[in-house]
Order: sequence, then structure tokens, then C-alpha cells
Amino acid sequence: MQEHDRVRAVEWSGGVLRLLDQRRLPWEVTHVECRDAPATAEAIRAMVVRGAPAIGVTAAYGVVLAAADAYRRAGGQWRDAMTGDLETLREARPTAVNLAWALARMEVRAYAVAPDHDPVPELLSEAEAIHVEDIDANRRMGRSGASLINTGSGVLTHCNTGSLATGGFGTALGVIRTAWGDGRLTAVYADETRPWLQGSRLTAWELVTDGIPVDLIAEGAAPSLMRSGAVQWVIVGADRIAANGDVANKIGTYGLALAAHYHDVRFMVVAPTSTIDPETAAGADIPIEFREPDEVLFAGGKRIAPEGDGVGAWNPVFDVTPAEMVDVLVTERGVVHRPDAQGIEQLLG
Repeated sequence: MQEHDRVRAVEWSGGVLRLLDQRRLPWEVTHVECRDAPATAEAIRAMVVRGAPAIGVTAAYGVVLAAADAYRRAGGQWRDAMTGDLETLREARPTAVNLAWALARMEVRAYAVAPDHDPVPELLSEAEAIHVEDIDANRRMGRSGASLINTGSGVLTHCNTGSLATGGFGTALGVIRTAWGDGRLTAVYADETRPWLQGSRLTAWELVTDGIPVDLIAEGAAPSLMRSGAVQWVIVGADRIAANGDVANKIGTYGLALAAHYHDVRFMVVAPTSTIDPETAAGADIPIEFREPDEVLFAGGKRIAPEGDGVGAWNPVFDVTPAEMVDVLVTERGVVHRPDAQGIEQLLG
């Protein structure tokens, strides 16, 4: 599968966090260098890096930068000195549970370091472990998900769930990569994914970079595509999964699930168990992030809506798909068919 896995969005080199600037793709391949935790938090907030697993990996490296700065400034009081930076990282993107999960794991490791020791080596080792584990988990999910797809199938995916959204290889796109390498797929379709166009800018770029052909569709075309019989699976990622199996993901996912349910197209969610939030009972309890109206009112830097105070925009970043519309949840620990509270509990247990 190596020939279909060339992209990496998050890199650590020489004490600097380098993030592939996904706002500039596909026109320009450039990196943003983060040398402290506030810069890392801003990169997450501004969507230089996006995708729940990639945000978690980035936040872990952000803790390393916070610790390095705190140790320089405060010596043996570095734990207290980094508290503000940790909170800044925590507030960068509230919906992606991987961010909070990664910060909690890094904090546990931080408290295992003696106060009079330099925390950076230990915390960097933990951040690198989170990064490597994510890639390994993605490969396991790719194999598990691909095994469910019959040869000759077409698939539709939404937003970006590949190497750009993770430590590497991808969740839903990792399944597609694996299935393509196995010769199971005849066609791959991707939604444009307004308003940030992650499908057209990122997924299409990533797939073509890795030698996998893709056809883009406008989101409104998805139900007709399903009715045509061209796709047998919709495969998406997740930003948070509630304890009952409800899935928060990029806005538009719920509509795809509705159309798939009507047209007897199977619906697969692919996400690591770190995306599951057992403390959140149901999708209604998941905080949904809203962003600036200009993201909807503009496209490519040009206003596409009428001028004037009378035109606004409702711009939620995520929606919630009820668990009963999910045919299969694929994680690194295993596959849950028709996920519900009992299935999630067994998976995590």
C-alpha cells in the first residue's frame, strides 16, 4: 500500500512543528512553522490543520512546545507555567474530542516527570507515540473497512479524512486507499464539501497525489448519484461519537446518511476510539461549532451573496447523524455493526 500513501500534514523537526497549510491547497504546497503553543492553537483554530485525529496529534506537539517554553521561563515551576498554554490549546476547536483526549494524555505524562527535570524529552516521546499510534490505527481500520467492500463497488466520501486529517494514511480515506489497492473499487466520488471545499481542494488533491482517480460532485448531486447505482457505500469520518453511537461530523454528513438510508446504500463511519466520547450520552449533547458567516457568503475570496445587511448566513461546522443510520462503525479495536450504546460500551470495554 505504500504507493498510495505519500502525504503527511504534521511533522516535527528540530524542535519546530511544521504543518502543511491546508488553506492553500491545492494551488500551493507550503508549511506553517509553529514554535510555541499559542501559534499551534491558532493554526488549529484557523484550519491550517484540520480533521479530528490530526488536531489531536498537533495538540500533543503543542504541549511539547508549551513545556519547552515553560521550562525556559520557570525552571522547576514549569507545570504551573504551562497551564495557560494548555487552556489555549484546549479552546482551539471545541467539537473535536481528539484534541481534549490528546491533551489529557500529555498532561498525565507531564505529571510523571519530576518537577526539576526537563520535561521536553519525555513529552516529545509521548507526542511521537500518539502520532505513530494514529498511523498504525489508520492502517488497521483501512484493512477492516476494506474487507467489508465487495469487488466492483463504487464509494462516495465527504470532507477530507485522509493523511491530511490524521497522523497519516487516513480514516475513511484509509479504507478507500486499502480497497483501491486491493482492486475492490471501480469508482471513487467526493463531495465538494462547502463552504471550505475540503472535498474538492483536499481529498481530490490527496487522492490524485497518491495515484487514485476521483470524480467530484456537488453535494446536491449525492442523492441522484446514489439512485443511479454508481455507489454501494458512503464512507465518512467523525469528529466526535457519543456513547449511544450518534456521530458528529462535517456538516452535510447527516444529509448523506438520509439519502443513503433511502437508497439502500450502506453507510460506514471510520474513526479511532479516541473519537468516541463516553462522557457524552447522545448526539444532542455534542457542542456544535459555528463559524463566521463570511465562509458561506464568500468563495475563493470573492463575495457570492448579495451585498447588504439583509443577507446573513447560518454556518454550523458539524451536524449529527443518528446511530440508527450508521450501518457499520470501523475502529482500530474492531468493527461495530449497527452501533448503539451497548455496542459502543463493549467496544470500549
